Amino acid sequence: MNAINLSDSRRGELWRRLEGVNDPELDEPVTDMGFIERAEIAADGRVDVGFRLPTYWCSPNFAFLMLDDLRNALDALSWSPSYRLTLHDHMFADEVNAGIAEGRSFAEIFGSLAENTDLEELREKFRLKAFKRRQEAVILDLKSLGIADSEIVRVTLSVFDAIISGSDEANKRKARYRQALLQRWPDFRSQNAVIVDYGGGRIAAEALSIHLADLRSVRINMEFNGALCRGLKHTRYKEMEMVDGEPTLVDFIMNRVPGPEMRSQSSN
Repeated sequence: MNAINLSDSRRGELWRRLEGVNDPELDEPVTDMGFIERAEIAADGRVDVGFRLPTYWCSPNFAFLMLDDLRNALDALSWSPSYRLTLHDHMFADEVNAGIAEGRSFAEIFGSLAENTDLEELREKFRLKAFKRRQEAVILDLKSLGIADSEIVRVTLSVFDAIISGSDEANKRKARYRQALLQRWPDFRSQNAVIVDYGGGRIAAEALSIHLADLRSVRINMEFNGALCRGLKHTRYKEMEMVDGEPTLVDFIMNRVPGPEMRSQSSN
């Protein structure tokens, strides 16, 4: 493989790894959320990734979860590069960046501040929400194919895998739900029904509509939070805008306002 092909291959692998890291609360890839500010590979293979969140005060445990997942993603790169992973513009950026670089845990980074924080409990809460959101998506896809409720609740993993969804997006939703199933039950078998509750219980056909209503409420909440995060990030990092020749209020908040001298020059 020549140098150009090697570079392209590594770049593709890097972005695939990054795309596999989700915002745990929203179950959306950090790449889709625009949290990856920079992802560069040096000539010698070293990797430099910059990461930003929507606000300066984003919960440090959420920030750590994503950075820890990014650290694991970079550790899994096939060429085993040295790397730098940097959180920018966050109230705990210095502490988190130093801790991530040294391979420290959340408790080791924050000490007494982390005493009452159980990250595994938090991760499990987010896994439940992600499971429900992904399940709703595939149930609706199955319904769109004309499959009756009585059949949907009986679809096994082998049948699920064989169903032709008809679109790339539907196939992506299938893959993500399958991933959630196997994460929840690593020994999930081909004859097991795929539409079950988080405890593994079967859903009765007559109860599917009520079950869907619960899934829908979870998805709406997550979509609202996702829209809020995108809006905050867009506002925080937008270029300065002028209204009637003056900066907007958010530009004063973000300290992006030029001095009087520069403003007078720009108006001439």
